Amino acid sequence: MKRRNLISDINVVPYIDVMLVLLVIFMISAPLMVQGIQVNLPQASSEALPVTNNEPLIVSIDKNGELFLETDSTKDKSLSLEELNFSVTKIFESNPNLQVVIRGDGKVQYEKVMTVMAELQMAGATDIGLISKPISLKK
Repeated sequence: MKRRNLISDINVVPYIDVMLVLLVIFMISAPLMVQGIQVNLPQASSEALPVTNNEPLIVSIDKNGELFLETDSTKDKSLSLEELNFSVTKIFESNPNLQVVIRGDGKVQYEKVMTVMAELQMAGATDIGLISKPISLKK
C-alpha cells in the first residue's frame, strides 16, 4: 500500500488579495479625512520648517476668529484666549519642548493671529510656527 504525502503549504493568495483591497481603501479614504476645524489656509512659497516632535500642538483660528485647540478633549470646542492660555499652560507643564503650529484661515485678521501667538508665548511656547498650503502653479 502506497502512502500519500500531505502537502501542508499555506495558500497566501487570498491574504494578498485582502491586503491589496485594504490598501486601495486606505489610499482612497486617507485624503478624505480632514483633521480638525475647516479653515482656508493662505498660500505661501516658503520652505517647510523642520518638525522637532512627531505631533505638534495645533491651534486653529477659523474665519470668524474663533480659537480651537486640536486635542482630544477640546477638539471641536471654541475657546477664549484665557481658556487657550490655561489649556496650553497645562500641556506645557508635562511637555515643555512641544512644538506649536497655528492653522489660521486666510480671512483672519493679522492682529488676531499675533494676539494668539503672544498668548501662546505667555503660556510657555517657544517653538511656534504657522501652517500654510503651498502655492499651486497653474499654467
